[in-house]
Amino acid sequence: MKTIPLVHKKLSVVLFGVASAFFIPALAGVAPAVAAPSVAGLPDFTDLVEKTGPAVVNIRTTEKAKVSQQGNAATDDEEMQEFFRRFFGAPIPPRQQQPAPRGRGKAAPEAEEEVPRGVGSGFIISADGYVMTNAHVVNGADEVYVTLTDKREYKAKIIGADIRTDVAVVKIEGSNLPRLAMGDSNKIRVGEWVIAIGSPFGLDNSVTAGIVSAKARDTGDYLPLIQTDVAVNPGNSGGPLINMRGEVIGINSQIYSRSGGYMGISFAVPIDEAMRVADQLRTTGKVTRGRIGVQIGEVTKDVAESLGLPRPQGAQVQRVEPGGPAEKGGLEAGDVILKFNGVSIERSSDLPRLVGGTKPGTRSVISVWRKGAMRDLNLTVAELEADKVVKKEEKKPKAEQVANALGMIVSDLSAAQLKELKIDGGVLLEATEGAAARAGLRAGDIILRLNNTDIKDARQFNGLVAKLDTKKTTLLLVRRGDSSQFVTIKPLAQ
Repeated sequence: MKTIPLVHKKLSVVLFGVASAFFIPALAGVAPAVAAPSVAGLPDFTDLVEKTGPAVVNIRTTEKAKVSQQGNAATDDEEMQEFFRRFFGAPIPPRQQQPAPRGRGKAAPEAEEEVPRGVGSGFIISADGYVMTNAHVVNGADEVYVTLTDKREYKAKIIGADIRTDVAVVKIEGSNLPRLAMGDSNKIRVGEWVIAIGSPFGLDNSVTAGIVSAKARDTGDYLPLIQTDVAVNPGNSGGPLINMRGEVIGINSQIYSRSGGYMGISFAVPIDEAMRVADQLRTTGKVTRGRIGVQIGEVTKDVAESLGLPRPQGAQVQRVEPGGPAEKGGLEAGDVILKFNGVSIERSSDLPRLVGGTKPGTRSVISVWRKGAMRDLNLTVAELEADKVVKKEEKKPKAEQVANALGMIVSDLSAAQLKELKIDGGVLLEATEGAAARAGLRAGDIILRLNNTDIKDARQFNGLVAKLDTKKTTLLLVRRGDSSQFVTIKPLAQ
């Protein structure tokens, strides 16, 4: 319990835990409160919130769990734990189990019960009930419920979800619903005022304000994110980021946090990219992307100088997929891709976004720097397969594992998993902590290479880690879904 003094010495506000309760005792002779005058130079958000708030919704999801009459829920919280680790840096508290009733010796049959899974936010994009939110808000849910500000609640249908951009669309049955106008995220300016509306910690229609801190942050695989200092917390995910004209310019998606709560940095999916994804989800229920079959890396200053490039730019080809579009088009390892269909590649992250946004089957021109000269190559863009998730297999119970010096617990991949992923070796990341968690690695990632050594199994990997110099940075080749990328990580001192 915390007491916060107000202007009047006899008044106080009492804050109880997370759910706030306010009590102000009646005082004789106290004049009615007078609205504070607006301060010149500061924005007034009242009209903006009044205009946009009704189109922002609360989204709660449930899952079906097997519950016996003893009250034990046979559920698996791993997905929700991963959700909180990934986006908020802290685990969700475990579900409380009810005390078991006294039985008569026989085990009661199990029945399915709908139990709460998570809470998020969203916003209505059409008067007939299409709602946009984050993919991680609805993924894995058995039921999705949408609640409007006037307390009307609808059961929603998931139209589609795209993990790579973290965008999802759900549909409720309604008409003449309030909706938000879409803005142009390409026209946002660093320093402009924005607001976020959502349900942090389940508190419906909470409004926070701030400014755009940066544009085009490379924290997403297929799109640059908008960075703001708007307070965003668990439950805000999927809510709109709104400019002063009342237009949506982004979807609040992630925060940087070491505590599990807001720490001054939040990220939003640009609405232009989100709407392109949403349009495909509404039309086909999925998102189709292009691929050319190369593994790329950043061009450093030293590499640029050694290759004769005037400045560090482009995407360096590290590996060409055998039989893929790039190989058929003549690309080679060591090439530096400088343009794709005439669009300059400033950073390596620009290439997968441009290629991903190209319709499969499109004939494209790639300009590469090879042996001190520029040349154009022609290829046909192929279709990127959907993310492949490693299926969990039944394993015998074993002693509790301890994280290695990189902060990782890994296990061997089965022959079936190797075949499904079309790889010869690697280890499955089971859990992370310390340095590995700070580097952004998470359960489900596949470690393919450590520095220059290909990984075959967990024993070999842990042996190599044990020999690492804890003062030097280590390079890992990590596969997540259908993409592979290099991740730098500094080992923990033992």
